[in-house]
Amino acid sequence: MKKKLISAILLLLILITSIPSEIYAVEDLKINAKSAVLMDINTGAVLYKLNEDEKLAPASITKIMTMVLGMEALSKGKITLDDKVMVSEYAAGMGGSQVFLEAGETQTVENLFKAIVIRSANDASVALAEHISGSEDIFVKMMNQKANELGMRNTQFYNCSGLPHNEHHTSAYDVALMSKELLKYEKVHEWLTIYMEDLTVGKNKNSIQTMVNTNRLIKEYDGTTGVKTGSTNEAGFCVSGSAKKGNLELVAVVMGATDSKTRFNEAKRMLDYGFANYDSAEIGKKGDILATIPVEKGKLQEVDIMLSKDSYVLLPKGKKGNIEKETVLPDILHAPILAGDEIGELIIKIDGKEMDRIKLVSKSDVEKANLVNILNKFINNYLKGR
Repeated sequence: MKKKLISAILLLLILITSIPSEIYAVEDLKINAKSAVLMDINTGAVLYKLNEDEKLAPASITKIMTMVLGMEALSKGKITLDDKVMVSEYAAGMGGSQVFLEAGETQTVENLFKAIVIRSANDASVALAEHISGSEDIFVKMMNQKANELGMRNTQFYNCSGLPHNEHHTSAYDVALMSKELLKYEKVHEWLTIYMEDLTVGKNKNSIQTMVNTNRLIKEYDGTTGVKTGSTNEAGFCVSGSAKKGNLELVAVVMGATDSKTRFNEAKRMLDYGFANYDSAEIGKKGDILATIPVEKGKLQEVDIMLSKDSYVLLPKGKKGNIEKETVLPDILHAPILAGDEIGELIIKIDGKEMDRIKLVSKSDVEKANLVNILNKFINNYLKGR
């Protein structure tokens, strides 16, 4: 592959200096909790940390991973929002925070999602888990596998609800990672910001549960996008709170606060700090065409190459520097090619320091040319040359 410079150093000076790729800030906010993390959703950069890798009981923040697997199953077509789920006796008997589902009743997948998000319902969490995998035990194995894929190195799940277990633990940093993963699904944003909604439950649908969101940030913090609360005697009071202003979306994780008010106040303080000190600049959006490459022996003579995901850089406010974008692409491709095939990468640098690499993929399929295609191309080229 040859490196092709798409855009030399951008002439526009954009609020940035040479900064470490992992930790952007070291200021001590004196957060009143056992552990805490403030993370930029777009880049994964950590803006503040306190005992971020300490293994702690997560309580219902566990359900973030339950929702991640639920949204993943939804996006892959394994389940649909209209699926009718029969509630098992095991799910109905979960206890703790619940919407009092009755064994044998049916609920839609969408209603189960809402019950998990708004009421933090243990019974709905297990019902969804069983619908996706057949049993909670199998689902928990999936949770741990996904945690490993996301780089959650201090996490071990033993259930999908967050009910206390001696070896059920995670860390503030890991919670931020799974929150980041959940927030990439657009549909879930609709539920995360619902403050109050009624749910009819029971075999005969004769009971109405008024669900009020346990995440007070929805009402108390402008731009809140989610995510989840949790509390038990062992875990204390926890919250993963996300908010967005402009291009900048942050998640503030607080674990082991002494009371509910403190967890929300400390999350607000971290979010305030992040929005006061940082901006996010858009480099490109998923699907943006960055190049067109000739194809040999293909039914198409060329194929468009596009960004595989949205790209942003995190910018400390009030400082300046230069952004460079550079592509690594081949000069020519050979058919066949499938849409989504990785063709190269976009390298983002700030003041010469590499900040990110984004995969560049084929926009469309290119089938291998047959004899008729080759002859037609030859004739067309011959006629053009006359």
